[in-house]
Amino acid sequence: MQISEGHDGPYAAPLLTSTRTVPHGWIDYNGHMNVAHYMAAFDQATDEVFERHLGIGEDHTKRTQHGPYVVQSTLHYLAEFLEGAEYHVRVHLVDHDQKRMHLFLQMIDAAGAIGATGEIMMMNVDLTTRRSTPYPDWVQVRQVRLARMQAAHDLLPNPAQLGATIGIRRKG
Repeated sequence: MQISEGHDGPYAAPLLTSTRTVPHGWIDYNGHMNVAHYMAAFDQATDEVFERHLGIGEDHTKRTQHGPYVVQSTLHYLAEFLEGAEYHVRVHLVDHDQKRMHLFLQMIDAAGAIGATGEIMMMNVDLTTRRSTPYPDWVQVRQVRLARMQAAHDLLPNPAQLGATIGIRRKG
């Protein structure tokens, strides 16, 4: 794991979220985690990274009326998660600019296996106009944090699922 020095401390590459447990309410009639809740797990992971590591999470949104919107996402389901399974999420900052972030997330089980991946494009939005906007000038120190995080994450190899397209593969 690569560590780079951030504004308020080191940035891991990739970032690891806290450990969570699959709750009973996320289990469907097949006896495993329902597909909708994988996105919920990735959303919670993103919220944790925004709040703890970048300072642009829920508290920032309430103060400034600027917040993140997911504008595109892709999920890959690689293994089942059952009720009570422990997991954490590995977060890779793929790219960013003044108002967007491209993240790749991996849901990791207690044994260290990747059970699902998510790729998301997020955009900063002014909640009063409902339009995309760069971060305000006083948040630019956060952009320095994001740039430092990006430098650490640029050293990571691209995951196999990054940028994958969807479609039925046919033998030609």
